[in-house]
Amino acid sequence: LPPRAGGRGQLRAFVVAHSHMDVGWIYTVQESMHAYAANVYTSVVEELMKGKQRKFIAVEQEFFRLWWDAVATDTHKQQVHQLLQEGRLEFVIGGQVMHDEAVTLIDDQILQLTEGHGFLYETFGIRPQFSWHVDPFGASATTPTLFALAGFNAHLISRIDYDLKADMQKNKKLQFVWQGSPSLSERQEIFTHVMDQYSYCTPSQLPFSNRSGFYWNGFATFPDPPKDGVYPNMSLPVTDTNIRLYAQTMVANIKERAAWFRTSDVLWPWGCDKQFFNASVQYSNMDLLLDYINKHSDEFGVTVQYATVGDYFQAVYSRNLTWEIHDSQDFLPYSTEPFQAWTGFYTSRSTLKGVARRASSLLYAGESFFTQYVRKHPASSICKCRALKQLQSLRWAVSEVQHHDGITGTESPKVKDMYMNNLMYGMFNVKKLMASIIFDMNNVKKNGEVYSSVYNKDSGIPDVDQYIVVYNPLAWNITTFVTVSVGHSAMSVYDELGHSVPAQVQSSAGSHSTYDLYILVAISGLSYRKYNIKPLNGKQSAFIGRSVQYKRKDLTRADQQSRQLLPVVNNCYQVLFDQNTNLMHSITERETNQTIQLTQEFLEYHVNGDVMKGPISDNYLFAPNASAAPVSKAVGLEVVSGNLMTEIRQYFYSNVTAQDYIYAVYTRMYTVPEGYDGKLLCHRIEQEYSVGPLELNREAVLRTSTNLNTRQLLYTDNNGYQIQKRPFKTYVNNTVARNYYPMVQTAYIEDDTTRLMLLAERAHGVSSQGNGQVEVMLHRRLWNNLQWDLDSNLTLNDSSVVRPVIWLILGTKAVTNILYRTSGLALEHRPVVMFGALSGDKPKLPRQLQQNSVHGSPVTLPPNLHLQTLSIPGWRYSSNHAEQVHTIHMGKQNQGDADFSRVLLRIRHLYEVGEDPVLSQPVMVNLKSLLKGLGSVMLVEERSLTGTWDVNTLKRWKWKTAQYPGKGFSNSTETSENCMITVHPKEIRTFFVYFQGQ
Repeated sequence: LPPRAGGRGQLRAFVVAHSHMDVGWIYTVQESMHAYAANVYTSVVEELMKGKQRKFIAVEQEFFRLWWDAVATDTHKQQVHQLLQEGRLEFVIGGQVMHDEAVTLIDDQILQLTEGHGFLYETFGIRPQFSWHVDPFGASATTPTLFALAGFNAHLISRIDYDLKADMQKNKKLQFVWQGSPSLSERQEIFTHVMDQYSYCTPSQLPFSNRSGFYWNGFATFPDPPKDGVYPNMSLPVTDTNIRLYAQTMVANIKERAAWFRTSDVLWPWGCDKQFFNASVQYSNMDLLLDYINKHSDEFGVTVQYATVGDYFQAVYSRNLTWEIHDSQDFLPYSTEPFQAWTGFYTSRSTLKGVARRASSLLYAGESFFTQYVRKHPASSICKCRALKQLQSLRWAVSEVQHHDGITGTESPKVKDMYMNNLMYGMFNVKKLMASIIFDMNNVKKNGEVYSSVYNKDSGIPDVDQYIVVYNPLAWNITTFVTVSVGHSAMSVYDELGHSVPAQVQSSAGSHSTYDLYILVAISGLSYRKYNIKPLNGKQSAFIGRSVQYKRKDLTRADQQSRQLLPVVNNCYQVLFDQNTNLMHSITERETNQTIQLTQEFLEYHVNGDVMKGPISDNYLFAPNASAAPVSKAVGLEVVSGNLMTEIRQYFYSNVTAQDYIYAVYTRMYTVPEGYDGKLLCHRIEQEYSVGPLELNREAVLRTSTNLNTRQLLYTDNNGYQIQKRPFKTYVNNTVARNYYPMVQTAYIEDDTTRLMLLAERAHGVSSQGNGQVEVMLHRRLWNNLQWDLDSNLTLNDSSVVRPVIWLILGTKAVTNILYRTSGLALEHRPVVMFGALSGDKPKLPRQLQQNSVHGSPVTLPPNLHLQTLSIPGWRYSSNHAEQVHTIHMGKQNQGDADFSRVLLRIRHLYEVGEDPVLSQPVMVNLKSLLKGLGSVMLVEERSLTGTWDVNTLKRWKWKTAQYPGKGFSNSTETSENCMITVHPKEIRTFFVYFQGQ
């Protein structure tokens, strides 16, 4: 056993060997596997077997799984099992990737964690219990809550503001108990360790040599490993002549760090990016060094040992100290130096951010669609195993892009292409699966209908009778519009019973040859409906949207005296446009008759790309030279109005005679006919923007200015889970950039009575640079001459046009509180539209096709609960831990087909304690009746967030705090008897559900 610390003054250093392996960044996953990643696991496993004292931590699962499936020999696999049992190989985090914390959605964080944990539990029967979030750029308060819910005992982060870290270090406050959620507070708190200034890489300075130290295997080479095994920058080997000097260097660093922490246990990370591809030379040198220090421990006052993260936290935990509590405040944004605010990546590669979210919401729809299908059509003609593989391809792609150099936009162009290709391939698979399910179910009915095709496409419809199938993936009744691109304006739309459906057709903004057909759909929870679209000769049922073009207005000459205002009205709002400028002027909320002045304009921050001239902006950093400058001197206006919708199209030109525009806004307001529930539709002002291609070194923002007295206070969300308060802070340097925050789904400003909410379908940077203002960064195009950026192709020369959507909601705090959670999810999970053409002599839809959920009764929750997950994961593990461990011991864990009988269900409470008098109440749910449309519920097991623990056996470490001095195991949930559960504010409850007749 490693030596225990001797005398009282002795420090104990925990040497944690690790390799930081980016799942895409500069190199693709395939390039990394070939150049170094496969060698890490092969050589580490072989070397750990050669020395009983050696240890190693493995972090992201994507590389490990690729190695396990394609590279590892049977001997390697057997050795991994043994090393895990001995506690010498430890999986930390255990997700597919080390996810970004600023711009990811909670759904996708949970997905990627579950994806990795399911593999680890099924294959090894192990469940990670510690985090190692060493590289994400800033830390969100959602993460500690998720890790607590997943059963972790401690959390570890590193990148927080440089000035804050220095202060915490000096005052020994780098460790605390974090209560990330105000509503869950001590029930889901977690001990958190912030790494000191050296972060996760071993300091390589050697006072006795100008070569680096501790990196004996050198640095990885691309594209191929060197033929002779000699890598660049290999550290000075440990020899008899230098071992004492090496030891003194290491001991000095251990002592320097020890002064920053409260216990005499020192975490000493050994490794860095792309390390341990030749573990033999690493361990053989370090063995000598550790032995030497321990032989002279009395002299040095230090003992050293190989350790895992768990060993280190166990040592700190057993000290039984009382820790300070950190509240729900996050550590965003993140700066590394006075002019280095990492707030650019909140917007970088906006297209990738948008596709990643679309893929995530398609996966969400596909999972519940497939789950219902399997439950209701057990004897179906679709191969379930193949269907599961189709879903898995998208699970893998959505998980992968959550990496902290993925959705962040901080990767090279070829890696961005890799993420995009994997997402597109997964989306294609899931669309194909959903189409084949519809095809199968309608054929099962044998009702004489013949389909020539069920196909998915984004637009363009042949001139035949055709139908669309629209699926609502939310567990609420939804009334909304879906848009279909059609070839002409004479159209009518019918439902399953042949009744006419409200619709409006108008010329498309993007193209003169096509029309947009807006169809009003009302669909129950997790159900689909079918609509027939018929071209007409003469007879018209869809309303026509009529276009009025207004004269382009020169902003430099706008006449302020004679203001002419153009009103656009629906049941909830009156929006006025100023005809002197063609800009928005004000919005009146009709229920309270409250009017706020509101104007919107596009501006650009001009940024520097020459390192000789000052700070630069790049994929990560935002470093504006000066205030943002308005982009347009003239605005064109077109209003398209019809009975159901009015669309206001504004085009922004650099001058009055310019031919082309770089900026446009399409604002849509809806009017819902009698007999439909129009509450959500009416209350949103939908805006779609078109931005680009930008000029180089420009960062584009949309600034909304109001007369609300907001005191420059902004609110933004953490990962679509909870809201953070963002008071404006003034700094000596870089104040503009350091007041940018990530908006994943929600941002708002308010005064004492009125709130203006913004809801987004992809992440953006957002800021309030003035009283009553909120600005959203929509796009960036940058180039700089920093050699490192050039070498790695990280300059963000993004010449694309981006088309993000933001919904505005204006109203009293009480009204917006009721609307914004459901609206944000309605934007995230818009209905999935599938297209098909009808052929044969029976275009008439059969009478018996009533509105149906994929086949029966809908799944509906109250408005403050969200169906977070409904899926068939396919895992083959036993939910009884002893049984699962036994199966693995017998070597039988991977036998048999995927398990289609276990349904994974998660329910999330959307509100905080005290946020709303009604919606913040706990809710009782009867799972039997909730899921009756899927069959008769036989058994419900409550599980930890990622499914690997039975909550009744999950005992997390309870760290002592001043408020809660009792230390013991923390067990947090009341369990469900007879399928009745009570969901409290902000809880995310996870269940395995089994049905009768499986």
